[in-house]
Amino acid sequence: MPKATPLTFVYLHYWAGSGRAFQAVAEHLSPEYDVLAPDLGGFGAAPSPAGGYTVDAYADEVAAFVGAHHLQRYVLVGHSMGGKIALALAARQPAGLQGLALLSPSPPTPEPMTDADRKASLQAWGKRTEAMKTLRHITARPLAAAAQQLILDDNLRTSKAAWEAWLLHGSRENLAGRMCEVRVPCTIIAGDQDAVMSPSVHGLETLPLLPEGTPLEIVSGTGHLLPYESPEEVAALLRAFGEKLH
Repeated sequence: MPKATPLTFVYLHYWAGSGRAFQAVAEHLSPEYDVLAPDLGGFGAAPSPAGGYTVDAYADEVAAFVGAHHLQRYVLVGHSMGGKIALALAARQPAGLQGLALLSPSPPTPEPMTDADRKASLQAWGKRTEAMKTLRHITARPLAAAAQQLILDDNLRTSKAAWEAWLLHGSRENLAGRMCEVRVPCTIIAGDQDAVMSPSVHGLETLPLLPEGTPLEIVSGTGHLLPYESPEEVAALLRAFGEKLH
């Protein structure tokens, strides 16, 4: 029997984050699985995206990244904002996509956010005190100082254009009509202490639009930043998902 082509996990990070959020999870998945975690345009160390800041433009960027790495079998791991981008790409049924793992995803419908929260987030760009407040708000488990510093640094190096585009446009996009085209196995992983996207949001807005039988896995005592807060639990759930795909 020929050996199966290895499965690669491609992590798409959260808004105001970067690919390095997945470092600890990647270490737990090694050596069984390869992991790639790009910075999306305007975030982390990535330049502004040539195609713009729409969800589809980011999906184009990810598709190009997958093609450049010649991936034959891969899973998209979409975290928060990255979840919406992953859903947009999965609906295109790209070659090689084996599954979709969504970590506290922004739903395919417009993301639930009050006008007051949106305004406050817009005004928070580039402000360290606001970044620290956000860190405290979106996490539930204590984090090492080094991890906290990474999160703050990523927040503060996000470009203003990318920051505002997601808040004003990307988070409001409605992809619900395309979700019937998502045909690969899916799983949703969420923290029960998530103050940004509670498990009920996933159950109401995302789960009904995914293939029948998609599970909603709850990680206890965890907030919105699952890869930082619960890397072992996330890696275990992803490993189990990968084994099912084999």
